[in-house]
Amino acid sequence: MDEGRGARVLRSGIRLFISAVLSLVINLGASAQGSTASPITLPDGSKSQEGAKNLDGKWVLPDGTPTYRIKADKTVDWYTYSGFRRYHDAGGCMQCHGPDGEGSTYGTALVKSLKAMTYDDFIEVVARGRVNERSVMPPFDGNNNVMCYIDDIYTYLKARSENELPRGRPPRRDVKPQAATENDTACLGR
Repeated sequence: MDEGRGARVLRSGIRLFISAVLSLVINLGASAQGSTASPITLPDGSKSQEGAKNLDGKWVLPDGTPTYRIKADKTVDWYTYSGFRRYHDAGGCMQCHGPDGEGSTYGTALVKSLKAMTYDDFIEVVARGRVNERSVMPPFDGNNNVMCYIDDIYTYLKARSENELPRGRPPRRDVKPQAATENDTACLGR
């Protein structure tokens, strides 16, 4: 093995070790921060989480955690719909975690994980990656197709984990808010 390749292998091993240590620290010291709001039915028949408010088309909880809103006719808010698209297409989540977050032979069922995982922990795992006894999730902190839409992916998976959104493409969605278009431009540089 030439010296350049050996150095690359060593750096790769060090990164994997650091990632494993971070994962262990995260798992052992998982914070209770983040929302554990209960799913509720709003007065108009929509489903969301307790305390959710609409801020420029984005539903958030009092602590700032993004959440979903699904109307009685199954119309989802733009961000939940965007999360479905990013999860299945550009983000690449489905390749490991299976369609609709149901898991695969080597990727965790995220609909189960998000029943207990906080928003902060979700962001941490996606950004830094995770190593466990059966798989390695790479870090996505440098992937704008994931990180620019991390809130969207979270809201989609949270709605799925609370059984408020069935499998498959949501049948209807709200119109894309101007704030979402502005975020696309700012984050992706379009």
